[in-house]
Amino acid sequence: MAATGWKRIAKRIRVPMGFVFAGLYLWLARPTPLFMALSLALVVPGVLLRAYASGYVKKNRELTVTGPYAYTRNPLYLGSMTIAFGFALAARSIWIAVALAILFAVIYIPVIRGEEEFLRSAFPEFDAYATRVPRLLPRITPAKSGQTEAGEFSSALYWKHREYNALIGAAAIYIALALRLLLLHP
Repeated sequence: MAATGWKRIAKRIRVPMGFVFAGLYLWLARPTPLFMALSLALVVPGVLLRAYASGYVKKNRELTVTGPYAYTRNPLYLGSMTIAFGFALAARSIWIAVALAILFAVIYIPVIRGEEEFLRSAFPEFDAYATRVPRLLPRITPAKSGQTEAGEFSSALYWKHREYNALIGAAAIYIALALRLLLLHP
């Protein structure tokens, strides 16, 4: 199968695969109160990063280079990965962590590359942006955008992109983990 074909498939299956993985996750999870509390150190910043990034991005209309996009080209995916590995910590399962790493490599790397191909074709300034801002792991300081306006967080964009679903999903997983904990240790 051509790489372009897999990018298209990966983009389509990433959300349904997340639901399949959630079922497997809850079956394998062996949470404890301590590890659930520790996981908050990853999950909360991940949810906040996704919320913050969604308030900047104007999908398909302009190249977003301000806010969290001045540190990493993919703050939404970075937030998702941070959330996911936080939940792997809560589950206390190395198998979940390994499965997540494999899923992110197989699904998200092609999706990110496909999105970058689109951005490169739609926005001539993308290549210059990509030389200043890393793909995933963030810079320490924000890259200079060269834009005259700095860009501001927009709560309207946050609501438009329905990013509150990440918070609802995280809360639902914590509730499911708490129920799993009660079932394991009644």
